Amino acid sequence: MSSAAEQEAVAGGPAGEEGRPAGAVNGARRTAPPPRVPAWPGTPVPLGARFRTGPDGAAGTNFALWAGGAEAVELCLFDAHGGESRVRLTELTHEIWHGFVPGVRPGQRYGYRVHGRWDPWTGARWNPAKLLLDPYARAVDGDFTLPPEVYGHVRDWPERQVADTVRDDRDSAPYVPKGVVVHDDDDWSDDHRPKTPWADSVIYELHVKGFTRLHPDIPEPLRGTYAGLAHPAAIEHLVRLGVTAVELLPVHQFAHESHLLDRGLRNYWGYNSIGYFAPHAAYAAAGTTGGQVGEFKRMVRALHAAGIEVILDVVYNHTAEAGELGPTLSLKGIDNRGYYRLQPDPRRYADYTGCGNTLHVVQPQVLRLITDSLRYWVTEMGVDGFRFDLAAALARSMHDVDMLSPFLAVIAQDPVLRRVKLIAEPWDVGSGGYQVGAFPPLWTEWNDRYRDAVRDFWRHALPDVREMGYRLSGSSDLYAWGGRRPYASVNFVTAHDGFTLRDLVSYQHKHNEANGEGNRDGTDDNRAWNCGAEGETDDGRIRALRRRQVRNLLTTLLLSTGVPMLVAGDELGRTQGGNNNAYCQDNELGWVDWSLLEDPGWRAVSELTARLIRLRHEHPVLRRRAFFSGRAHSADGLRDLAWFTPRGTEMTEGDWFAPAATLGMYLSGRDIPGRDERGEAIRDDSFLAVLHAGERPVRFVLPAAPWAERYEVVVDTGREEQGEAPGEEHPAGAEITVPARTVLLLRVLDPRRAATDGRARPTR
Repeated sequence: MSSAAEQEAVAGGPAGEEGRPAGAVNGARRTAPPPRVPAWPGTPVPLGARFRTGPDGAAGTNFALWAGGAEAVELCLFDAHGGESRVRLTELTHEIWHGFVPGVRPGQRYGYRVHGRWDPWTGARWNPAKLLLDPYARAVDGDFTLPPEVYGHVRDWPERQVADTVRDDRDSAPYVPKGVVVHDDDDWSDDHRPKTPWADSVIYELHVKGFTRLHPDIPEPLRGTYAGLAHPAAIEHLVRLGVTAVELLPVHQFAHESHLLDRGLRNYWGYNSIGYFAPHAAYAAAGTTGGQVGEFKRMVRALHAAGIEVILDVVYNHTAEAGELGPTLSLKGIDNRGYYRLQPDPRRYADYTGCGNTLHVVQPQVLRLITDSLRYWVTEMGVDGFRFDLAAALARSMHDVDMLSPFLAVIAQDPVLRRVKLIAEPWDVGSGGYQVGAFPPLWTEWNDRYRDAVRDFWRHALPDVREMGYRLSGSSDLYAWGGRRPYASVNFVTAHDGFTLRDLVSYQHKHNEANGEGNRDGTDDNRAWNCGAEGETDDGRIRALRRRQVRNLLTTLLLSTGVPMLVAGDELGRTQGGNNNAYCQDNELGWVDWSLLEDPGWRAVSELTARLIRLRHEHPVLRRRAFFSGRAHSADGLRDLAWFTPRGTEMTEGDWFAPAATLGMYLSGRDIPGRDERGEAIRDDSFLAVLHAGERPVRFVLPAAPWAERYEVVVDTGREEQGEAPGEEHPAGAEITVPARTVLLLRVLDPRRAATDGRARPTR
């Protein structure tokens, strides 16, 4: 490109060029070009900005950017006052523009301007007036505020139907965050990953800010940050509960949507990623010019030291650039057609996510971006696994969801990624996107059929107990294929999306008015029961019933076969006032209220939760690594799993189809497949769980010989208000009264069938 052409490209190009209407340039200013900085050739790998020693021992940073189809790429360096210098990257290797800039050190802020055709009718949206975030930036400094200058098109063009085709030539650099050069020199030699087996895992979903923002024992400057989550006060609660992993709501750098900013709100959950390598800067106490990276690593180390794994909720299905009317922040301006799925009309975006765009994962460069990001978080940031938001969108080939898709195939053979925990949210919003039970054996899945069945059972809305039987015993109807195991099912009753556990038993209808969307947002399919009054009440009877229902739901979850997932604050009685879509509530409504522990009733729920998790860790019969067979394995006819009616008789086929509110589940501890670490057979106590969702007490006959001689009550959710275990014993064959809406867990006391030392050894 000639010098004159270069200056025109920097200024935005002459009006009337091909691909946009003449006179459509908005706000272009002809100013002296910024100073130029020379660059050495550098290397095309690795992508991103990497500080290193260059030729002749010169310290500097190598910059590499994939920009297929671009005509030119400028690296823009910014000083502390916002002054800009530009580096023309002249080296091009396999569509990667690269250069080594001596003297550029960690802490340097930077971005890119990418030149090319402006032709939205063919999907080309290059606009060098817009400063672009490096997709591989390790840290991001600044906020996305979304003024008109950050849009590649003229946002307020009077002809709205063609606004996205009119290029906006105003400089966006003063209004957008910059990438930050970070020095990666940590070898993690002092870190010890817990490597908890899937079957032994208990997941605790939390928000970094929401979990720590109101914690009274975390110093004020650390609240809401990675350092706050690493604080002993935060970790002590996790250890006391006994969870083995935290699943963090998105911590990739994200942006706030314009419609939220217009209403004075912010994206709280973070499902609007724009930087797949950068820890979200707003959660850092150590500053935003690289300090967030070290702070995140220290948080991971602290959790690992406590035996807790770190799983990231990641959003690789779409970005914060939305559709054709969205801002130009990064990928859209680097190569719109290369990064996003476009419709047959390439002005428009294919949207399988409900967020305006979908990453084109079939494209090699997009697949590389995602897998490079995943490996980075494992190898350089220390995380132990990922939960993939709308994972079905990632599994789509050209259109349909394909379990042989490039994304799933690459993950399956990757030597780093196939060894970490992989959780799919197994659906998206496109046609054929619901894929629960369909992901390959390497994956576990959020099991929403478990959620729905348990909610319906405890509000007495199931027509029979067949569905409940499948969900309690590991969902073999969904996962017993291809070598999958019961831990393929991540069981949950609540998640960040939807009612909290307390709200599930306090509201029948959503109350999302605070979101400013006329209560139209959020699902209407809550499967909730308010126990007799909508919202908070002073009625002591209703309040006690609600706490009992919370105990029932928690107990059911933690006794079920599969991997249980709890949501932060549910064990404390956290409420969102009936808001079932608090994605924009970055305030007390969305944060964990630790003062609830001062209420004896909710403190007892927290203590019961910890006791149930401890019981789960101590008893392998509650966390099986193989599905139940339902067959007898010994001469006395005992099976590894048996189901009982209130009459104390085994359920017949007719019983499964009959309306019922009571279900007895017998778990045999002597028929557990597999061997322990010493190669010995695994033996455990046997248990009988009785779940009764009816509104009146029921008489239940405890199964007699050969199932047991005596039973000991371990958990009685009708008598847990003070957090104490019942402990009474009953002879086999006795008829006991199970109170309305109660779970009983009874341990079999037949010494012939107990573990050799009377209890199973914990495996953690």
